[in-house]
Amino acid sequence: MRRTLRGFASAVAGLLASAGIAAAQAPAAETPQRGGTLTFGVAGEPNTFDCHATNTFAVLHYVAPHYSTLLKFDPDAYPRVVGDIAQSWSASPDRLTWTFKLRTDALFHDGTPVTAADVKATLDRLRKPPAGTISVREAQFADIAAVDAPDAQTVIVRLRAVDAAFEAAMASPWNCIYSAALLARDPDYPQRRVMGSGPFEFVEYRQGQYWTGQRFARYFEPGKPYLDGFRAVFIEGAATVNALSAGQIQAEFRGVTPTQRDRIKSIRGERMNFFEGDRISVYVVALNTEKPYLADARVRRALTLALDRRVGQATMTRISSVRTAGGFLRPGTPMAATPEELAKAPGFGPDIAAARAEARRLLAEAGQSQLSIRLVTRSIENPHQQLAVYLVDQWRQIGVAAENVKLETAPWTATLQAGNFDAITDFSADPVDDPSIQLERFTSFDRAPNNASRAIDRTLDDLFERQRRMSDPVERRRLVRQFEDRLLSEAHTIPLFWAYRIIPVAAEVRGWPFSPSHFLFQDLSTVWLKQ
Repeated sequence: MRRTLRGFASAVAGLLASAGIAAAQAPAAETPQRGGTLTFGVAGEPNTFDCHATNTFAVLHYVAPHYSTLLKFDPDAYPRVVGDIAQSWSASPDRLTWTFKLRTDALFHDGTPVTAADVKATLDRLRKPPAGTISVREAQFADIAAVDAPDAQTVIVRLRAVDAAFEAAMASPWNCIYSAALLARDPDYPQRRVMGSGPFEFVEYRQGQYWTGQRFARYFEPGKPYLDGFRAVFIEGAATVNALSAGQIQAEFRGVTPTQRDRIKSIRGERMNFFEGDRISVYVVALNTEKPYLADARVRRALTLALDRRVGQATMTRISSVRTAGGFLRPGTPMAATPEELAKAPGFGPDIAAARAEARRLLAEAGQSQLSIRLVTRSIENPHQQLAVYLVDQWRQIGVAAENVKLETAPWTATLQAGNFDAITDFSADPVDDPSIQLERFTSFDRAPNNASRAIDRTLDDLFERQRRMSDPVERRRLVRQFEDRLLSEAHTIPLFWAYRIIPVAAEVRGWPFSPSHFLFQDLSTVWLKQ
């Protein structure tokens, strides 16, 4: 069976489409059955166990089942926000003070209760991590002035300014709640130890092989989880297709290519379902502005002008899980550039010959006609290596020689964080379409440590903060357009293509909610196996 969910033209359309998928997958007449182990593949290994320090599926798809968050997105009515550890919450009339009341029955896997002290410690770590600790969402929570815990079940968050995206940011699956007691003894314990309050307890991690979890019998949601446990197998490329085709794994939640889908379907037939739809994830190439020649906007602009995105889109659609050329906001969403607006940006115009001629002129003017670039990429074939081949070929058209350096997830992450690259393929992926969440990582490096380009641009910072406070959607879109126009022109980071999800799930697997984010609903609490 193949179910299709194409681009969410608006939040309402997305909500209805997502709810429809969930309903189709688990009919009301079916009662979830308990028991069994879900086995799925993950095309990457974790470089850390710490949710706060990373933004790759190669961490979240392993650790999400072990953790709770304060709020979460509703699997039955995405993108609505509901409580997880929070039982209820409210905002003051000026929306600067938020009060969360916590449930009383949530326990960590070591048996200790989850209290306001744990939530406070988690939020403080996210917004202002101790020296040596990484929080890649530090800038996203910079508006939090203080977090108070007046009693065990109450958390009060005080903001410096109104943030329209506050609830969505708080519902991020990356905001894993950690134990305040363990953080007090070792602020970096989450890097090496998995201990949360989610539906599954951690059992074992065998590097290069698998990760396992088992049902937490004292999980706070009655009757959940339904599974006895899960087994996440490190597997990628052709091995993933073979394992799905043979029934050795039951799902791959990041996705497969159209060609791989067709092969699996030809073998498995009705024993495998495929869920499809646009993904809130754009693949980019970041240029290290700390390198002298890449500090020159002329060189950066030449590198984006060289890219024939129309040819790239046609090719990538056939061979990979990326589909649509676009800017930094998902094409078709209300705040994103229209095709007419995008066509005015460097590298998006209709005349590729003229664009490449301008690129060669800019390189000559900058004294870089014989430019060589060290391009660092992840070793994952789909789509990182496919994008690498595309970039090397396109840059060659303007006389730029690029060396593709392939790295596994852990060394790639270390290289990214250390800035040991000229150019690096990266991605911007989020659980919801909102400019305040999606564009934050492209503000200045000294406020957004996840800005791979390491650029400092105070004009972008100012535009970002102004749109973040704006309640009028028309004026907010005008500011967002100014932000993106400048970002596209300065080309610190170059957007390539937006991802498309094709998720193979065995027919016996029920209750998994499809969404436009490969980060959401991976705690597996709603998943069950049809016996």
